[in-house]
Amino acid sequence: MEKKLGLSALTALVLSSMLGAGVFSLPQNMAAVASPSALLIGWGITGVGILFLAFAMLLLTRIRPELDGGIFTYAREGFGELIGFCSAWGYWLCAVVANVSYLVIVFSALSFFTDTPELRLFGDGNTWQSIVGASVLLWIVHFLVLRGVQTAAGINLAATLAKLLPLGAFIALAAIAFRMETFRLDFSGLALGVPVWEQVKNTMLITLWVFIGVEGAVVVSARARNKQDVGRATLLAVLSALAVYLLVTLLSLGVVPRSELAEIRNPSMAGLMVNMMGSWGEIVIAAGLIISVCGAYLSWTIMAAEVPYLAATHKAFPRLFARTNKNNAPSASLWLTNVSVQASLVLIWLTGSDYNTLLT
Repeated sequence: MEKKLGLSALTALVLSSMLGAGVFSLPQNMAAVASPSALLIGWGITGVGILFLAFAMLLLTRIRPELDGGIFTYAREGFGELIGFCSAWGYWLCAVVANVSYLVIVFSALSFFTDTPELRLFGDGNTWQSIVGASVLLWIVHFLVLRGVQTAAGINLAATLAKLLPLGAFIALAAIAFRMETFRLDFSGLALGVPVWEQVKNTMLITLWVFIGVEGAVVVSARARNKQDVGRATLLAVLSALAVYLLVTLLSLGVVPRSELAEIRNPSMAGLMVNMMGSWGEIVIAAGLIISVCGAYLSWTIMAAEVPYLAATHKAFPRLFARTNKNNAPSASLWLTNVSVQASLVLIWLTGSDYNTLLT
């Protein structure tokens, strides 16, 4: 297989797959379940754990560089053919659902610009207009990836840099608006009526969720220019994401009290930006959310198409899915993935489901 992806492209793939929609709702999600003290403990535990996972992936790529099928080959090598197959199948199904949810979120975010009390155009991302728009975006990305994973990864690198701009603006403004006396209000969360250890447990259900995608570089490791870059990219992306999550969460608690932050509607980062810079803040965050989710969707499309392809090349999936086109893109696997996503979008429209339904 042609090896093309360098350190920057691999790092962007991992970072983009982690920094999706969740970061924009993180302030409210965290404030609703935990106090500042519990958040510090929860992020500390999660940070240590996720860094150990990143180091484990780094070591695996150096100790067993011949295992270039990502999570699938690790599972098969450790536990046998059946577990390897189940790993690939389960991962692909989760990736398909993730892609559907990203498309729903994009058009739900667009409703910030289009919808009024009198006109519901995109709504929660499940109107017929949203489904048509999501379908168009789906097939644009499909044909983009067919032009080659390297081309798609290059565009993803640009999208990752673009999504960091609104996040950076939020962090800078929150740092300026931060007040220690606000941050220390009810520092141990007495108003929540829940012990600190219980608050910590509640935060970790969220902190682990936002690191989904950490395995991105491992999934496409067969396409890496240098195998050692896979582990490095994972570690760099984890450190970057952890820094963003910590700053967004903790600085938010110094802008408005925890009890008020817990009541802001999601994406709560938009409400905080309105508080800091006026009505334009909501538009900045809505635009950032759309860019962020589109970038994450592109990353997950690459990863979702890669898994059946790799499983097929190792004879765990039908050989049909090992086919590639002239650009070395996993064409058969990509068609399987995106036809499944398209069918799911139609079901979303027929059932009226939204993002929260997809999560559960």
